[in-house]
Amino acid sequence: MKFSQAQVAGYAALLVFGFAGPFLFPAYTFQLAVLWIMILFALTWDTMGGQMGYNSLGNILFFGAGMYICAIVQIAWAYDVAAYTSHAGAVKIDYTPEQYFTSLGVGLVAAAVGSMILALIFGRIVFGLRGPYFAIGTLGVALAAGELVGTWDYVGGGGGITVPFYPGEATVRSTFFYFLCFPLAVASFIFLKWLYSTRFGLAINAIRDDEEKAEGMGIHTLRYKVLAWTTSAFFLGIAGGIFGNMIGFIEPLEVAFPVVTFGIFMVVMALLGGKGTIWGPVLGATVFHIIKETTWTYMLGWQWVALGTLIIVNIVFFQQGILGWAQEKWPEKFGIIVDEGMGAEDSRREAAE
Repeated sequence: MKFSQAQVAGYAALLVFGFAGPFLFPAYTFQLAVLWIMILFALTWDTMGGQMGYNSLGNILFFGAGMYICAIVQIAWAYDVAAYTSHAGAVKIDYTPEQYFTSLGVGLVAAAVGSMILALIFGRIVFGLRGPYFAIGTLGVALAAGELVGTWDYVGGGGGITVPFYPGEATVRSTFFYFLCFPLAVASFIFLKWLYSTRFGLAINAIRDDEEKAEGMGIHTLRYKVLAWTTSAFFLGIAGGIFGNMIGFIEPLEVAFPVVTFGIFMVVMALLGGKGTIWGPVLGATVFHIIKETTWTYMLGWQWVALGTLIIVNIVFFQQGILGWAQEKWPEKFGIIVDEGMGAEDSRREAAE
């Protein structure tokens, strides 16, 4: 991968902001940490919906699975899980710093691996579907996961489960989790940017453009589709484990598997910024998160109306997303040269990727 001086300067500025953010805006450390989670949501969804053309509505499955897997590992490190989650309160929670940090590290690894295994299993099933049937199928899997976990008493059932609490001051706790979210989002961006520049990127783009022709050219489409979903699951599983510890309490429908909020947000953010590009999801997630936090603070009661309006405007007037619209309006500023043999959309996509 080669970078221009402007790109290097842009990356450096973002990294500086990422490292300095919690110190410049200490009162908003949690919100900034969630911003990086949102960016990761949009990037991982775009792997499926933008780069490969498979609009998944069930990626939140891996987020929730990672959250529960990490919590179970953390609890099992020092206690019996069934006794810990008992509604009778049979266990007095008392984690040492060593127990907490060690179990958290192991839990995040387990969350990543467990989510990938789920992606491999369900991928073999749902990728037999295409188009809207695939979207509805993945949505059904995510909804079913939340309902099933809500009936599983071993992990607290519908009453939820308390995650071992960070053994330190509240201000340090926020900064600690911020510096888990920030490098995770950066790592996902770098990895996906590299991945799209390999044969993998060409293969999933071929699937997006014409899956039958891709199969006719000898591309093992099912293998690439499952691999794409597994890649998303890896990062989402870690994000779920971190987010569960940030919140401190896991509930199956509203926290772990929030299909109608986070599950929809990740789609909207990628579309808002411009799907099928590497920077579009980042831009869309940033704009969406700022609008969401602003409306939740100053327009309480009308926040869903504002977000719904944003979605309508995006779908009706800016189907190519903010980045795509800007590239069409000012192609020369993005280094796009449109010749007679290449359409504007092809040129935009080529430059963005």
